[in-house]
Amino acid sequence: MNEPRVIKKYPNRRLYDTVESRYITLADVRKLVVEQIDFVVIDKKSQEDITRCILLQVIAELEQVAEPLMSRDFLSQVIRSHDTHFHDMIGSYLEQSFKLFASHQRDTRERGKSDGDALQVMASLAQKNYQRWRSVQEEIYRTLVNAANGSRRDSPSEDSSGQARPP
Repeated sequence: MNEPRVIKKYPNRRLYDTVESRYITLADVRKLVVEQIDFVVIDKKSQEDITRCILLQVIAELEQVAEPLMSRDFLSQVIRSHDTHFHDMIGSYLEQSFKLFASHQRDTRERGKSDGDALQVMASLAQKNYQRWRSVQEEIYRTLVNAANGSRRDSPSEDSSGQARPP
């Protein structure tokens, strides 16, 4: 497997692509993402991996220039989720949702090429999407309920049904 392309971020805030031997912009980073080129951004001074921070900058720039993808309410909820014990689950949920969305986009394109009736393809995918969404929502609900019940079970005065245990 190939090593990821290394982008170095210098103290002057400029990004340097070590493969192309040139300075690049956030628009160039976006192009790498769109073209699915694996890369890592390393802070030249500290040698830390700052790829996530650079990707967030790309998103922030896109949100300023184009029609916003994320509403103010959504962004506020993301910020609030950092202060909860469900932080990891929320991140995983969002990541899996996007993977599912990308999978559906591929399915739609492939089925559209092979099937002539676009309306039937869309109806079929919509039904499948709804079923998957329901399944994911039920899984999340079960996880939350189990987590809540687990915290109650840790209490020595209650059993698994939430009833008081005899001494």
